[in-house]
Amino acid sequence: MKVNKTKYCELLDSIGLTIDQARQNAFKAVNTELVKANWEIGRHIVEYEQHGQERAEYGSDLLSRLSKDLRQRYGKGFGRRNILDMRRFYLVYQKWQTVSAKLSWSHYIVLLAVSEDTARKFYERQSIHENWSKRELERQIDSSLFERLALSKDKKGVLRLSEKGYIVSEPIEAIKDPYVLDFLKIPQSPRMTEKDLEQKIIDNLQMFLLELGKGFAFVARQYKISLRNKHYYIDLVFYHRILKCFVLIDLKIRKVDHGDIGQMNLYLNYFKTEESVEGDNEPIGIILSAEKDEVLVEFATGGISNKIFVSKYQLYLPDKKQLQKKVKAILEGS
Repeated sequence: MKVNKTKYCELLDSIGLTIDQARQNAFKAVNTELVKANWEIGRHIVEYEQHGQERAEYGSDLLSRLSKDLRQRYGKGFGRRNILDMRRFYLVYQKWQTVSAKLSWSHYIVLLAVSEDTARKFYERQSIHENWSKRELERQIDSSLFERLALSKDKKGVLRLSEKGYIVSEPIEAIKDPYVLDFLKIPQSPRMTEKDLEQKIIDNLQMFLLELGKGFAFVARQYKISLRNKHYYIDLVFYHRILKCFVLIDLKIRKVDHGDIGQMNLYLNYFKTEESVEGDNEPIGIILSAEKDEVLVEFATGGISNKIFVSKYQLYLPDKKQLQKKVKAILEGS
């Protein structure tokens, strides 16, 4: 029988899609059952305690006995640490309805290590909202994303961030200060050039997009603008699919001066006239610098209608404890 090659390829692709979807559904189902089973195990342990039996604290005889007997009956996966995590999981999420089927057990293990309820709720919401992997979740916790975002808000804003997550609806909400670029793994050095910084970002573009946040799509590097035979190059250009606008990023390894802000203003005016199409909102400009003078930035951007933001970058993880103290002070304020 003669086989129509095109039709056969369509058949093969259709079967492949069916198999892939079935495997994804099976994985999700297994994950949901695993999370539910671990929640139930934690519930059994806590109820055992509440009936006046032994406390199941880390290192207790109960945990050791449970770990040993469960491993003998069911094999791996029931170490003392795992049993304690299951107990803690139930204590944090005592209503099964509050547990999301979109997160894996590995996600919840990472979340349980976040002691502050407000921060944990934020990372949980954001993991669901942005579909973070376990590794991406760990990266955002290590970089103190919640604390960095919270410091620009009042008490109500911090609580809203915790309950609803970080949802970008205005240009200013898409901006962080500082941006943490520790994943570039380069020391702060006088020998580093802006080209070096740009290349490192391109080499680690996936991590840079994660730091920028949801909605950013890479467009180009060294984007050329020509005005009367004079050429300008924008370091990085992105498009924000939620805000529906271009985002231009200029990299500076020094402190920003007023000339940098004027240059970004030129870039934004060009993009508004030459690059934006119907349906696009006005572009955003971010000058990412090693240092910035807040007063100079305030005066240099005053009266400019374009959306220009100046943010610092740092090549190391922030002091988490210091940031946590500042956020706590906000929450304890009136």
